Amino acid sequence: MVELENITKVYRMRKVDVCALNGVSLSIEKGEMTAITGASGSGKSTLLHIIGCLDKATSGKYTFEGADVSLLNDNQLAEMRNKKFGFVFQEYYLLSRISALPNVEMPLIYSGSHRRRKRAIEALERVGLASRASHKPTELSGGEQQRVAIARALVNNPAIILADEPTGNLDSSSTAGILSILQQLSSGGITMVVVTHEMDIASKTQRIIRLRDGKVVSDEKIT
Repeated sequence: MVELENITKVYRMRKVDVCALNGVSLSIEKGEMTAITGASGSGKSTLLHIIGCLDKATSGKYTFEGADVSLLNDNQLAEMRNKKFGFVFQEYYLLSRISALPNVEMPLIYSGSHRRRKRAIEALERVGLASRASHKPTELSGGEQQRVAIARALVNNPAIILADEPTGNLDSSSTAGILSILQQLSSGGITMVVVTHEMDIASKTQRIIRLRDGKVVSDEKIT
């Protein structure tokens, strides 16, 4: 599904070039649940953003489902982000003035999809939060807000979900619940990439890729 070949990413910081990724090559198979780990500044989030077409590589080749991403224009990239990817972040990025249900509907509005309400309710059911559909984010716990964010990522039936420190703001009980949901989704066939600095989270996936200074230093399957 994902094929990266010698990917580099260089940011221009004032008059200094900062290399966030330095020759990263890896592939991710359909249905695989992969963790990307490493210290702060190792390039984890940068790599996730490139996979999710939120950022572009400085050099190298990125192929997603057989398509060379570098050849896509901005409109094609936006369509791919909306239809192929689901995003979950450490900060939930929910709209505080509306309830959980319309928050989940947002990607469907952008894509002009029909039956938005029904599909949003189904997504909330998948994360066990249908009973809280009418509650605003301020009326939900951190774990519940993250469940809403996962439902929003699911609502367009993405091929892959990219999660950047999805449990970083949660207590241990909420963390276990979120991890269980991600594992269930992976078991259902959704490809999952999780960025985390917590090894107890990474160890619950099928594969751990470790980064250091923008390079892959290890890549191991979990049995």
